[in-house]
Amino acid sequence: MEQTLSIIKPDATAKGVIGKIIDRFESNGLRVAAIKKLQLSRADAEAFYAVHKERPFFGELVDFMVSGPVVVSVLEGENAVAKNRELMGATNPKEAEPGTIRADFADSIDANAVHGSDSLENAKIEIAFFFAQREIC
Repeated sequence: MEQTLSIIKPDATAKGVIGKIIDRFESNGLRVAAIKKLQLSRADAEAFYAVHKERPFFGELVDFMVSGPVVVSVLEGENAVAKNRELMGATNPKEAEPGTIRADFADSIDANAVHGSDSLENAKIEIAFFFAQREIC
């Protein structure tokens, strides 16, 4: 049973589509093992996205991620990382397959509704960033 991290980003929380996005996960075989809504501090966002620190979009990404609350969850299921990425769709919503989360709820490549771990290794790191082991059921 794999676990992956999902973040419903500020644009999607502002639209009031948290429940619709979570339903996509649950309706497609992913179980919510942990979930919380929080407001990222600038330090939190900079630390979480540190891998992108040298990229030109880093500042805008951090600004966006602190612009409103996010919903962070641990999803689990068979092939959870790949399943979540399939459900999210392409990073650019204009390129995302119809019926994916980004095609349905994202506005742009920057305000793209959701984040999901890109590998099992990163999932473990990202989950540990937001959740203590005792919070994951």
